Amino acid sequence: MKKNIKLNVKKGDTVKMMTGNDRGKQGKILAVFPEKNTAIIEGINLVKKHTRAKSQTEPGGIITKEAPVNISNFMVVCQACHSPSKVKRNPEKPGDRFCGRCGSALANK
Repeated sequence: MKKNIKLNVKKGDTVKMMTGNDRGKQGKILAVFPEKNTAIIEGINLVKKHTRAKSQTEPGGIITKEAPVNISNFMVVCQACHSPSKVKRNPEKPGDRFCGRCGSALANK
């Protein structure tokens, strides 16, 4: 059974890490996975993956790539006040997102 899961983050949002080894770093969201409550952020939570050579044109080696991060570990950065803040929603206009600190509208991508 599939639930309709609503998250306050979207692909393309700039976020700031609040916990973990990458605390304080900022990056853009590349992908969001609502079922797992995670997101992949550019340049954050980098892991090394060992790959086997598939052919002579695709050599094997160690690849560094981003791993998913739980949504509770980062906050959206407001473009107006340049600080991490909670995302607020207007019940009268579904889809509109606002900064919890300054009240300015967040860009909907």
